[in-house]
Amino acid sequence: MFKTVTSKGEDTRDRIYRAALALFRERGFDATTMRDVAAAAGMSLGAAYHYFPSKDAIVLAYYDRISREHARRVATEAGSQKSLAARLGVAFRSKLEILRDDRPLMGALLRFAGDPKHPLSFFGPATRQHRLESMAAFSVAIGDERLPDDLARLAPVALWALHMGLLLFFLHDSSAGARRTAALTTGAIDLVVVAFKLARLPLLRSLRRRVVTLLEDAKLLPDLHDIDLARVS
Repeated sequence: MFKTVTSKGEDTRDRIYRAALALFRERGFDATTMRDVAAAAGMSLGAAYHYFPSKDAIVLAYYDRISREHARRVATEAGSQKSLAARLGVAFRSKLEILRDDRPLMGALLRFAGDPKHPLSFFGPATRQHRLESMAAFSVAIGDERLPDDLARLAPVALWALHMGLLLFFLHDSSAGARRTAALTTGAIDLVVVAFKLARLPLLRSLRRRVVTLLEDAKLLPDLHDIDLARVS
């Protein structure tokens, strides 16, 4: 996505990135200009553009870091948890923890979600890899649960969709310490565990297959093998 840079260049790029995130958090995404970012990073505007051609590029780098940090936490913390509920707790709560200080920024970026062609849309083609990585993280959290093949395909996508709903609630949660989000997350995890147990029943096999077919026809059931593992390793 960006030009190959040296180790010194990587340090410079990181300095620009951190300066930009600090300004986004302090002033807001819209009020911050690339000139502001360059000044905060102690360099010329042209030099800043060499590493990030726009504010959008900085935000995409931000999405990258969120995705990788979430994958890292799930990979390192979920494996030691024996129960499905505990592993899902790691997956859901770690994402909320990562975004804890960035609710205003995420709220500002949410308006792009309705434009699938915008590079910052959470649901657009430019962020497809991030969605795959998030689904893959939930697949890791599911772990070695014995699920029917069709349910195993559905589960990471369903969990990703649930976590997007929880994030949306989180952005609007005005309770102290996001208490309502924490309670909703705990309740949702409990319901997911029960739903997994029920969905395993042979009686629901035909329903699961219908759901899989429906999502496949709508191209909403991606192949997680498409994920670029090198990005999150």
